[in-house]
Amino acid sequence: MSLERLNPAGLSPATGFSHAVVASGSRLVFLAGQTALDGDGKVVGETLPEQFRTALTNLLAALAAAGGAPGDLARVTVYATDVAEYRARARELGSIWRELAGRDYPAMAVIGTTRLWDTQAQIELDGFAVLD
Repeated sequence: MSLERLNPAGLSPATGFSHAVVASGSRLVFLAGQTALDGDGKVVGETLPEQFRTALTNLLAALAAAGGAPGDLARVTVYATDVAEYRARARELGSIWRELAGRDYPAMAVIGTTRLWDTQAQIELDGFAVLD
């Protein structure tokens, strides 16, 4: 399996994401949306960074269960109930991402939404990965 991350010179600088990811491999893993739910199904964390950490940890746990690692992520979509706060906390969220998932960034998008399935959730992450 290989993922080639492309960031063409003519596009704005890719900070914390890749503009394009070319994947080759034999298995696709589709990851369901993950919020900051703990093992009992309760949302944990009061702040966006706390919830982001748990949601990303959950996403990576689902990926690991399929035999994947953070570097296998080809695409992640972030759904945020407050995009302005997400932008304001981008440096802190990026630090959490690098701590848990490293610096091989997938293609990403952040989408604003009025609410998520779990009403206390401020953020949800889903995505897909490519494995051998």
